[in-house]
Amino acid sequence: MLKGLGQLGDMAKLMKQAQEVQGKMAEMQEQLATMTVTGESGAGLVKATSTCKGELTALDIDPSIFNEDDKEVVEDLILAAIKDAQSKAQEKSQEEMSKLTEGLGLPADMKMPF
Repeated sequence: MLKGLGQLGDMAKLMKQAQEVQGKMAEMQEQLATMTVTGESGAGLVKATSTCKGELTALDIDPSIFNEDDKEVVEDLILAAIKDAQSKAQEKSQEEMSKLTEGLGLPADMKMPF
């Protein structure tokens, strides 16, 4: 179509690739919003589930940890589980974005804007 136009043809190809990347990134963002990870603390006594976008969706607490005297311990366990879930969500998000960039021929260590 743009054969013989030299750099204009290359620019058109580059623009088409940019549109493909944009579309695939939007698709990946939607997928990350539905993928979930579970973080835990206290050997699984507290579990926090979040989407790969970092939205907390569930919290599971083993009833055996409820004791008035251990209020601070329970709070620490809950916080640790949430932080673990958020960390796993970020790792999964980076892993999925890395797959996307590699599939598009971009450098594996290229950081996307999210």
